[in-house]
Amino acid sequence: MRLVTLGPGHPFRGGIARTTTELVAALERHGHKLTFLTPTRQYPSLLFPGRRDRDPDACPHLLCAVPMLDPFAPTSWPRARAAALAARADAWIFPYWTWPWAGLWRFLLATPGRPPTVAVVHNIEDHDASLPARVVSRAVLARCEGAFTHARALAAAMGVAGLGLKLASHPLPPPSAPLAVPGRPEARSRLGLPQDRHIALFLGLIRPYKGVDRLVEAAALPGAAEWSVVIAGEPWGRQRESLEARVRGLDLEDRVLLRLGWVPEDDVTAYLAAADVLVLPYRRASQSAVAPQALAAGLPVVCSAVGGLPEVVEDGVSGLLIGRGEPRQVAAALARLDEAALARLSDGARRRAAALTWDGYAAALEELLDGVVD
Repeated sequence: MRLVTLGPGHPFRGGIARTTTELVAALERHGHKLTFLTPTRQYPSLLFPGRRDRDPDACPHLLCAVPMLDPFAPTSWPRARAAALAARADAWIFPYWTWPWAGLWRFLLATPGRPPTVAVVHNIEDHDASLPARVVSRAVLARCEGAFTHARALAAAMGVAGLGLKLASHPLPPPSAPLAVPGRPEARSRLGLPQDRHIALFLGLIRPYKGVDRLVEAAALPGAAEWSVVIAGEPWGRQRESLEARVRGLDLEDRVLLRLGWVPEDDVTAYLAAADVLVLPYRRASQSAVAPQALAAGLPVVCSAVGGLPEVVEDGVSGLLIGRGEPRQVAAALARLDEAALARLSDGARRRAAALTWDGYAAALEELLDGVVD
């Protein structure tokens, strides 16, 4: 097929840019002709919590990529529409994850004579979305012909929403490039982490729905007394002040290490190598991009049994599912993880990651594309 994919890519950072780039590369490997229209701006500073949303090492630059999208400059949208139409594609593909891009997507979807369009739906709506944001998301998705999700639970939710789309899903795979994972002593030395304790890691953007505060509270419980906790990631809103205050209030400065800020790609692999387990005590979730990445590094995942997480983490095989992720459940799970259990789960993590491939992901999307094009 001839396909146009629109969405973030190099040099922007974040899970959407990485996932969209991996998808385009996989579809090219499958013999499709791709045009990849990427942004010149991803977010305005007002909507982005970090200092900078660019990292040239976050995902590769693809030859089919053409930077031209600016969701915040409507005068640029006709040029993007003309470029998409000029490709004479059989279908268009774009990611949906947040309302600020909705104006551009609705403009393109209103194009007369456009081909069928599939949204790769990371979230049906923004986390903690207001009513207007929820209305906007449905106004975009209802104009598509198909939706591809990263969890059957999310596809089921879309079916309940009654949008009338053709649906398919496939869990997010880990990055296709092999991870150059250093040894644990080397990684801990590089990051300044203790060599003589088990380490539970949270890694990623820190937002309220991810329940990072629960991991801090779990560290204060008896079951987690033998563990150090490392929280590495960029805080959203006032999460920095909240976490720092909670750690001080529980007198955990010696056991809960806050590494708050954007984590460069090289440091991501170092943290995964340094830890004994990744902990994701989410209050709610559609899926997680860091979970398959951890599994590929042989790192077991302890996570809440919410959203699509149980579709990626097999309880007792590649990690532990802990109900709703309450602090006592997190502490009880950590107490179960002796050396033998960690070794067994690490082997299971690698096997699970090996079963999640970008070729399999692309094949699932191809089946959906065939349906919407027909």
